[in-house]
Amino acid sequence: MNGMKTAFLMALMMVLFILVGGALGGESGMMLAFMISLVMNFGSYWFSDKIVLAMYKAKEIEYKDAPELFNIVEKLSQKAMIPMPRVYIVENPTPNAFATGRNPEHAAVAVTTGIMSILNSDELEGVISHELSHVKNRDILVSTIAATLVGTITFIARMAGFAAMFGGRSSDREEGNPLGDLLLLILAPIAAMLIQLAISRSREYMADAGGAAISGKPLALASALGKLSATNERLPMRNADNASAHMFIVNPLSGKSFAKLFSTHPPVEERIQRLSEIAKGLR
Repeated sequence: MNGMKTAFLMALMMVLFILVGGALGGESGMMLAFMISLVMNFGSYWFSDKIVLAMYKAKEIEYKDAPELFNIVEKLSQKAMIPMPRVYIVENPTPNAFATGRNPEHAAVAVTTGIMSILNSDELEGVISHELSHVKNRDILVSTIAATLVGTITFIARMAGFAAMFGGRSSDREEGNPLGDLLLLILAPIAAMLIQLAISRSREYMADAGGAAISGKPLALASALGKLSATNERLPMRNADNASAHMFIVNPLSGKSFAKLFSTHPPVEERIQRLSEIAKGLR
């Protein structure tokens, strides 16, 4: 269901893209904006692992550095039937984890030192399985495509707004509804952003379910989410920002300041409830 929801949301964003382009009236300008956004976002996508890992000063480890963590990643990668990703540790007391990389062959999984201190072995397996599910489902690619469309819609809307201010209007749009076009150009970027956030939340549900399937321990993942959410509320990650918050297993920022509609993550209570239902089905 979440896969279908993602496909529907992506299609909805494409419709917004076409509508905004139509309001602008310049097909060549729309395609130019799309190509610019595509190049920028896929540049980030191609080097996402280097960018994010450097941002959080993550250090790659070997077996001797953290044998338990290394063994967990190796074992679960085999169960997920993907190449073993590189393993990183971030020196940070806030417990969290994320995965990055453009595909399963160039992936990395990173955990903070804080997560190593509060989770037991089963809970850590649940978290790693969740991140490996992101890798297997190529969620970095999905989020990049969504970001490309959002960036293009926003860019086109701004350009159209400037054109309208100076009286510019495409000849094939002379008989259109100026007020309707104006509302579209104002609301489309907001709607596109909300769709992008909804896609992010949908992929988190998918990663939870995928992680439960990989580890076979949905209740351990549920327990881990409860611990991580409570601690991140009390001790948000200081160097985290909005641009990368969606990559973490739980929101690394203070969740109380975000409305549900504008959150990159689903409510932890709902995630735990879904994992509990999965556990019942395994009995």
